[in-house]
Amino acid sequence: MSYETILFEQSADKVATITLNRPDAANSFNRQMCEEFRDVWQRIKLDDSINAVVLRAAPGRAWCTGTDVHAFRISQDSLPPEKRGGVLMYEALWNKVDPGELLGPKANGCWKPVVAAVHGMACGGAFYWLNESEIVICSQDATFFDPHVTYGQVAALEPIGLRQRVPLQEVLRMVCLGNDERIGAETALRISLVTEVVKLDDLWPRAHELAAKIAAKPTSAVQGSLRAIWESMDVGRRAALDMGLKYCLLGNPYGTSEVSREAIMAAPKTFDVR
Repeated sequence: MSYETILFEQSADKVATITLNRPDAANSFNRQMCEEFRDVWQRIKLDDSINAVVLRAAPGRAWCTGTDVHAFRISQDSLPPEKRGGVLMYEALWNKVDPGELLGPKANGCWKPVVAAVHGMACGGAFYWLNESEIVICSQDATFFDPHVTYGQVAALEPIGLRQRVPLQEVLRMVCLGNDERIGAETALRISLVTEVVKLDDLWPRAHELAAKIAAKPTSAVQGSLRAIWESMDVGRRAALDMGLKYCLLGNPYGTSEVSREAIMAAPKTFDVR
């Protein structure tokens, strides 16, 4: 599949880079982008030459402003009144789905780690990606907010996903204040929405650096670990531990066969301190 709304590239270090590429529309997503993300996650999932992903957006004032409301309004105007409203995907009543089911890596069963590199505005539907990324970093100009209630719309799906990442009171404040407040980069770091703030010029290189370090590790061990952790959030503690044990029993023989423990132990120890 060729892509029109995103850019896709691979590098020799087993990192794939996806770039939201609708800068004239603030990198917002339309139906075509949703379909292209559904395809690209399956492509990444099945490609053994990809171990990690960088998710970024074309330069401009926004990383992503969620749904392309202009395109959505045009599509709604073409429908009879009884079929208008609802979510982006699709018009037929029983085919309506949350766009996040197509946009998010975990929703598409892709357990390869994602490093999101955010600049400028990230709001509304942008959280479909941020909520399902393993690492989120941002540049100093980044701001985060959810405008739904300002426009008379219920904010539910994106903030529910965000609730897994940041304290409840921060989610509620963002939802209630809508367009009246934005979370700046330093506040995003403080509340653990992001894990690192860098200069804009350093954003893409730093994201790739992190992804490359992850990609160099045994992919079966990384994917098994991530799947166990993500799926644990859907069940209680005891069930999560039982499920995690099964992943350890299944995944460890594959992971350990990909590395030499003796060589790792003998090598000089180098690491970053954050």
